[in-house]
Amino acid sequence: MNRKNLSALLVLLFLSLTVNNLTAADKKKAQPAPQAPAALVFNVKDFGATGDGKTLDSPSINKAIEEASAKGGGMVYFPAGNYLSASIRLKSNISVYLEQGATIVAASPADGYKYDDPEPNIWGDSLKYQDFGHSHWHNSLIWGEKLQNISILGPGLIWGKGLVRGTTDAAGSGNKSISLKWCRNVILRDISILQGGWFGILATGVDNLTIDNLKIDTNRDGMDIDCCVNVRVSNCFVNSPRDDGICLKSSFGLGVARATENVTITNCQVSGFTEGSLLDGTYKRNDMAAGGNGPTGRIKFGTESNGGFRNITISNCVFTYCRGLALEAVDGALLEDVTITNITMRDIVNAPLFLRLGERMRGPADATVGELRRVIISNVMVYNADPKYGCIISGDQGHDIKDIRISNVRIYYKGGGTAEQAVREVPGFEKEYPEPYRFGVLPSYGFFIRHADGVQLDNVEVSFKENDLRPAFFLDDVKNIDFMFVKAQKAENVPSLMLKNVINLNLFHSLNLSDQVIQKIENDKR
Repeated sequence: MNRKNLSALLVLLFLSLTVNNLTAADKKKAQPAPQAPAALVFNVKDFGATGDGKTLDSPSINKAIEEASAKGGGMVYFPAGNYLSASIRLKSNISVYLEQGATIVAASPADGYKYDDPEPNIWGDSLKYQDFGHSHWHNSLIWGEKLQNISILGPGLIWGKGLVRGTTDAAGSGNKSISLKWCRNVILRDISILQGGWFGILATGVDNLTIDNLKIDTNRDGMDIDCCVNVRVSNCFVNSPRDDGICLKSSFGLGVARATENVTITNCQVSGFTEGSLLDGTYKRNDMAAGGNGPTGRIKFGTESNGGFRNITISNCVFTYCRGLALEAVDGALLEDVTITNITMRDIVNAPLFLRLGERMRGPADATVGELRRVIISNVMVYNADPKYGCIISGDQGHDIKDIRISNVRIYYKGGGTAEQAVREVPGFEKEYPEPYRFGVLPSYGFFIRHADGVQLDNVEVSFKENDLRPAFFLDDVKNIDFMFVKAQKAENVPSLMLKNVINLNLFHSLNLSDQVIQKIENDKR
């Protein structure tokens, strides 16, 4: 018997045995396989919610959540409708699902509605190390503390219509759309937030946090990720003209210095258009946003940086009509091991890249100046950046920013700088709130690098649209810096490089200068 016939015989034998076994099983009338129980769904309308936008529905919503919790968990479901609400209190093992057409509308204290009181803070009444917003969580539209396995899902909308932007604008007010403290295993997905209050999302001490496919269109911070571990932010649109879009922090709000670490931010877009014009698709611009310093709307680490930042990756993000990327360590601790790649920016109103190590030191008296080190930035395209500020890498005297790698970067500045600006002395401002505008107009249009050790620029090109009489690069108290394949447009009779107290400068195929290693130079231009 050949191999083909043998295989066919074996198949027939297997089928015969299978049929016989099934027949025997049928004769025994075998019980059907057990089925998984249906998921528990708690429709808020079954608990008295009206969804008419006029009746306060938060008592009914909280009843639905409590019932779901008592049953061991489940989905609290919002069908289409407008649910006027004050504080909604989450519980463990609960998912909130907002159907298409469902909107949770924040009630206004001016109409007599009251949110939960801000809980006592570990510091008492004194806000020693962080502001009011980072000191309280319960005074929010949706909040949870010490919870696990929670999610807010669905294509519906959270409208912070009655929330306030500040501290205590009205008695019983709420100032955050979603506020979470000491939680773990959290998913926020697909929802939209309009007019989010002080924070659209405030997550403090939250571990295993996923934020995916959100649209946030607000008037202050879009999302603050504070003292959190294992975080994934992806596919989000965040528009916030008057504050930061996606902001990592490590405050002292929990009473401990806890790092924000193991974070990925990918496939996101941030902008500073007029509030509401992201969701309605008009993308309006207001040049007076953020007090005349232009819109904010960026990705930023800081300012609160007591616990530091570690193991952060940012990739495939777009910045439009907003401030640039900011990495700030000014309250002690470490900012280290950061990779940033594939970033596109357009119409940037201040420094496209801002790396700042300072000593504001808003924290316990025994804290020491931190470190900003081991950062890789690559594949960045910037068009139409503000003429006042180039990219800034600025440490603190005696405390250098260390080990920075910047490669494959192309920046088109507006230009227009003057010869007077080129000789301006820039104060240190080490103890001030860290913002590029505090430095004033810089003496270089491309990069201003001060108090740094171990900076490498590789395939970096800067240019301007309008003639600029400042040099492209200004180096002050810099050690071990490499320029490789660096290009810079320059006006006639204007140097490319201004050098002050520079040690070990390596030029290789850069700036139309001969390849050379400059061991030490105190004051020169090239």
